[in-house]
Amino acid sequence: MSDTATFTLGRESADDGSFRRQASRFRDWVTADGSSGFPAQAGRYHLYVARACPWAHRTIIGRELMGLEEAISISFADPIRDERSWRFSGGAFHDQVNGFEYLSQAYTATDPAYEDRVTVPVLWDRQTARIVNNESADILRMLSTAFRELASHPVELAPEARREEIDALNAHIYDNVNNAVYKAGFARRQAVYEREVASLFAALDGLDRRLSDRRFLFGERPLESDWRLFTTLLRFDAVYHVHFKCSVRKLTEYEHLWPYARDLYQWPGVAETVSYPEIRAHYYRTHPMINPSGLVAAMPADDWDEPPRRG
Repeated sequence: MSDTATFTLGRESADDGSFRRQASRFRDWVTADGSSGFPAQAGRYHLYVARACPWAHRTIIGRELMGLEEAISISFADPIRDERSWRFSGGAFHDQVNGFEYLSQAYTATDPAYEDRVTVPVLWDRQTARIVNNESADILRMLSTAFRELASHPVELAPEARREEIDALNAHIYDNVNNAVYKAGFARRQAVYEREVASLFAALDGLDRRLSDRRFLFGERPLESDWRLFTTLLRFDAVYHVHFKCSVRKLTEYEHLWPYARDLYQWPGVAETVSYPEIRAHYYRTHPMINPSGLVAAMPADDWDEPPRRG
């Protein structure tokens, strides 16, 4: 395989030049009482993830925060994928459950007719040998709710009393930040790109103002919305600012968002989930339509270990 892997947007690239992310296909739920047909049981479920991917990264963090390492096993995919999907290339990138070489094998094992783009994360059921869910938002919520009794040090990520507020902010962050960087980066027309970039930075400006009088988005402890935002902020200067042309401002130029992001990075256990080499290799080497040379941009001089001073 060449240094730059073959990858296309396919049906996600619309005729008007915009990027329209495909919907997740598998949306079954694990429940604590088993009423869904998928009961929460230690050792039954397996996560397929990639450290490079922000959508998968949120579930890696959720598993770590809850202390579910013994209950839910995990496999990491190689950051360099090709047209056959995310790979298990050996060494640290090994599927110890099924021995799959490509994650696409999990998808076709679940639905032999599956033809859409293969994505991470995937929650796999060992017992029925199929994908339960491939939507990161669902999986993150399940980790903090359905799997709570199996956690060694559970934390409250989506308190019932605040869930309506959390869901509303999650939707705003998804459309205007998490997915917005992709809508800007994969735009194929100038007007579309400029519209998406303007929407992205308007949202970041608003979140910066929100954080001017509070440590985290809902108060003194990070909740689900914080971690969903964090995985985009972590990649912003190193990838999105350059690679996706989200170039109006850098994260480090924000008065509140930058120390907030460092606060989350320095939260116990979180820094260990971050691999900038994998993140940068993935983006710069698997989007030939954006970066045909495959050269990886130099790491910016952001100091993630600088004390956030937000307590």
